[in-house]
Amino acid sequence: MNEDALWDRIERLVTDTEELQRKKVSALARRLKPGLTDEDLRNPHDFPELRDPDWHYEDGLLTGIQTIAVALRGLRRETES
Repeated sequence: MNEDALWDRIERLVTDTEELQRKKVSALARRLKPGLTDEDLRNPHDFPELRDPDWHYEDGLLTGIQTIAVALRGLRRETES
């Protein structure tokens, strides 16, 4: 496997993981407060129902996955330079 193919596989894995976690966060939020939109989830402090520790845990995992995604994309750009 060449380097580009490896980076492409890593990108797909990170993107799929991020999407799965985003769905978990959204589903949990909507169980806590039905009718929330994705835009609402960008401002969770506006919704007291989202002060739930389980929701914060799942949202924190999403943030971690997104942080790793940014770091890996940066590393890829560095190695391609």
